[in-house]
Amino acid sequence: MSQRANAQIVIGAPNLGFSQACASASFNTYNTTFVFSPESVLNASNQFSIEMSDADGDFSNSTIIHTTAAGSVTTSPATLSFSLPETTAGENYRIRIKSSAPVATSSRSVPFAAYFKIQDSPFTINNLVSTGAYCAGGSYLLSIDNPGNENNDSPLLYPSLTFKWYKETGPTTFVFVADGPTLTVDSEGTYFVRTNYGSCTSDSFSNRVTISEAISGEANATIVSSLGNPYCPGEGFTNLSTISGISYQWYKNGNIIADATSQMYQTNESGTFSVQVNLGDCSASGSIDLISELFDSSINVPEFNEMSSEDSLMVTITTTAVNPDFAWYLNDSLIPSATGASFEATNFGDYKVVITQSTGCTTSIAYLFSIEEALDLFPEVENIPNLISPNGDSINDTWIIPTIYVSGTDTEVIIMSNQGKVVLRTNDYQNNWPENDLKLTSINQVYYYIITTSDNETKKGSITVVK
Repeated sequence: MSQRANAQIVIGAPNLGFSQACASASFNTYNTTFVFSPESVLNASNQFSIEMSDADGDFSNSTIIHTTAAGSVTTSPATLSFSLPETTAGENYRIRIKSSAPVATSSRSVPFAAYFKIQDSPFTINNLVSTGAYCAGGSYLLSIDNPGNENNDSPLLYPSLTFKWYKETGPTTFVFVADGPTLTVDSEGTYFVRTNYGSCTSDSFSNRVTISEAISGEANATIVSSLGNPYCPGEGFTNLSTISGISYQWYKNGNIIADATSQMYQTNESGTFSVQVNLGDCSASGSIDLISELFDSSINVPEFNEMSSEDSLMVTITTTAVNPDFAWYLNDSLIPSATGASFEATNFGDYKVVITQSTGCTTSIAYLFSIEEALDLFPEVENIPNLISPNGDSINDTWIIPTIYVSGTDTEVIIMSNQGKVVLRTNDYQNNWPENDLKLTSINQVYYYIITTSDNETKKGSITVVK
């Protein structure tokens, strides 16, 4: 037992199965092999651990990146797998192996570059505007766009990342300029920035921006549409962005847009948009002919329609949509059989038709219309009524008389107030009296009528109007 307690083990320096470790969310597994001796002194509870230094090879604040299960490794040589922490970023990492029973530590591995590429996709700077300008003696500030969105995974969302700016020296060559999330430019050229993943290759880089000096007059203020041009309004508003300046004023079709005084202007319309940018001692201007891919369409019926129960209404849509789909609804319920540009409506109710462009820019337009039962203005009645109630409930609202006295029979109809004032005289009665508000009170009003036919037959009587 005494010999077992004082037993020692020697662990060789770990051998790396790689020259550099460029990890990402899709790949983060690396191997190392080491030898140890003698095997016989390992306790059944022994665990081997992989310890990783900081980016400078210092183990003062090391990290354990893998630990084996107790007693799982008993023979030499041994190979272990490990993964890099997401904060890994540097050119001189080292690892070493430690055992727990007996306690021992290997010498350090050779140095290696290691980075976890937590953001590994292209991103934007300068709001994706490809140009910038500064006045003579001034400068232009380039910055990484933040926050990100579905089209821009901004690396500024990951606090552990650092950045390097470059200036192009040729079609495929460039030189390092500075570190940091922003760059102050005071010389003309084309610039871009990369996330600092050292010697590891990466797709985390920005668009190029060409900066020029405005010596006199106006510089070019490029305008970029976030949804492209033409743009699809089905995706929402597009953001128009221009170069950075001190102040801005936007215009549409030559007319000033009130309160549009920011570097970005949001719109869902088509037209020629322009901007004036104050750069300080000079200015810049630019324009864009913005085109919407929204299609044109029309419907051949008005919003409100009437028909009798025996009739139908043919509704037709005309549209420039590419490969359009049509969906027809009655009282918010889909009509499964109605899938074409025309529909014959036979029922009363509230209708809706939705036209969707299914190719290219996917967007929709909806039309609403209703169909009500037409009021029969000349129903067959036997007697001349002496009571009406014009209260808007569509029941007995007007004075309806037999058809032998209405329009087309050359019958004269006279209606007088109880004071003898003629309120209606016509030879073409439409069953529509009273057409105007009679200013009824709580007391019923009485009117008198005289009906004279073409053969001078006369009918007289009273009409009581109740509230």
